[in-house]
Amino acid sequence: MLIDNLIFSLNATMPLFLVMVVGWFLKNKRLISDEFVNVSNKLNFNVTLVCLLFLDMKDCGIKENFDGKYVLYCFVVTFVCIVATWIGARIFVKDKSAIAEFVQGSYRGSAAVLGMALIANVAGDTGMGPIMIVGAVPLYNIFAVIILAVESPDDKEKNLKELARKAVKGVCTNPIILSLFAGMIFSFFEWDFPQIVNKTMSSIASLTTPLALLCIGASFKGKAAIKMLGPTVVATLIKLVIQPLVFLPIAAKLGFGVAEMAAVLIMLGAPTTPSCYIMAKNMGHEGTLTASIVALTTLLSAFTVTFWVFFMKTFGWI
Repeated sequence: MLIDNLIFSLNATMPLFLVMVVGWFLKNKRLISDEFVNVSNKLNFNVTLVCLLFLDMKDCGIKENFDGKYVLYCFVVTFVCIVATWIGARIFVKDKSAIAEFVQGSYRGSAAVLGMALIANVAGDTGMGPIMIVGAVPLYNIFAVIILAVESPDDKEKNLKELARKAVKGVCTNPIILSLFAGMIFSFFEWDFPQIVNKTMSSIASLTTPLALLCIGASFKGKAAIKMLGPTVVATLIKLVIQPLVFLPIAAKLGFGVAEMAAVLIMLGAPTTPSCYIMAKNMGHEGTLTASIVALTTLLSAFTVTFWVFFMKTFGWI
């Protein structure tokens, strides 16, 4: 069973890592240009990721699947992880321009992109996956906008009122956050589009991950990434090891079942989502640290997720 879980995890994560390698290769062969990367990042941020997150939220079945205790747990744990990492980064990260990328890369997992497949493999169904997304993903994105705005490397002034205004404006106008809340409204009222519209949006949404991964690979800068190896490794440890180590036992103590525990594992221990890179680049950040964290967490997550599945089975949590 352990080998089966490892093989499944490798099959889920390694193709993503290899797409990044392909992006790096194509850039070095000059088949991908800097202009292509810039335009693709904007397309992802304003169109493809918007469609993906809207559809995920629209189809999550809020009414029938809602579990107040579980949503509250996901919300509180996500909030604690974000705030604790942000405070720690402000104290310990020497390069202050890298704080936002470090924090976002440390907490924001690939709950929607990889989550459902991994939850299905562990628990046999994805019933609690959408509810985990309701509790965690909106907070992921709201805090990402706030942190990327407040810790912007372009901000020379430290006027708190101006930074607060910028953060609030960023949250209220961010297309990703707007798409999440629009999707929640559609889910609550059980609205839907004609099939032709759904299929069109699904086709656009399916571009998000491969396009983002190609751009991450094409933007990867070896020398710059080596200089950021320390923060990359620490962020990876936080994302894949420390968060599950702290919060999985709490979830077990609360008595959550197999499907809930599987979804919690994905919330806490999934690799950093490629959409971190999309948001960082489109909000004025350099992106090298984010790309490095996405690459390393994706490469190692097959082994860490398999370990956590084995760990939870050993203690009878799943």
